[in-house]
Amino acid sequence: MATTHPKLAELDPVWQRIRDEAEIVVSAEPLLGGLVHSSILHHPTIERALAYRIALKLSSGEMSEQILREISEEAYTSDPSLGEVARADLVATFERDPACHRLLQPLVYFKGFQAVQAYRVAHWLWTEGRRDLAYFIQMRASEVFGVDIHPAATIGKGIMIDHAHSIVIGETARVGDNVSMLHSVTLGGTGKEEEIRHPLIEDGVLIGAGAKVLGNIRVGHCSRVAAGSVVLKDVPPCSTVAGVPAKIVGEAGCDQPSVTMDQLLGK
Repeated sequence: MATTHPKLAELDPVWQRIRDEAEIVVSAEPLLGGLVHSSILHHPTIERALAYRIALKLSSGEMSEQILREISEEAYTSDPSLGEVARADLVATFERDPACHRLLQPLVYFKGFQAVQAYRVAHWLWTEGRRDLAYFIQMRASEVFGVDIHPAATIGKGIMIDHAHSIVIGETARVGDNVSMLHSVTLGGTGKEEEIRHPLIEDGVLIGAGAKVLGNIRVGHCSRVAAGSVVLKDVPPCSTVAGVPAKIVGEAGCDQPSVTMDQLLGK
């Protein structure tokens, strides 16, 4: 039976809930005991658990798990906002993904969440001027998760990437808060110019599976990009675009499309 620690529950309710869920998993499926203990119950904080998980997933013959863990722990210690943003991403995934029934799931099982957290460590390295290490983490995340996010891209909090296969986010892309996207989304460029060549995705946007948003364009807040669309021009706020090339087909249909995840057109 899960044991709630009142002090931890008060200070960090997200981490306490994950630990409670972990104890339930171990009780129900003892064969997962080693995995759950090493991934969650062994760690005093979610930051330490994330550092362990990132290192475990991205280590290889080229760089050991120990070194990657030290790098990740340094990032979380130096920038406490990384842990805060990770909690927001966890909660976003739990609230928006109907296949997510516990906060534990993204941390242990979901490659979209894990890939975004790996990107955040790489982005911290990039901002610290440690660009070759950042490129290494980008490379390994792409190889392991099938998610290629340039470490120079800027991505807000409360991000949910569902399924997360074949995601590409370019170097000068900017993604706001509370954005949701599905698999095979590309935030790409259209040329070799050195200035901003990737899109700006504002807060609350929902991007459907297989959509391509290309060039230095803006997708306005709380808009929807329909699955399979190719967006080449600015999208006004609170709109729905669809097609190749994408055109406005109506309003967004709700106040927070990235939260409701409603992708049906004609609403």
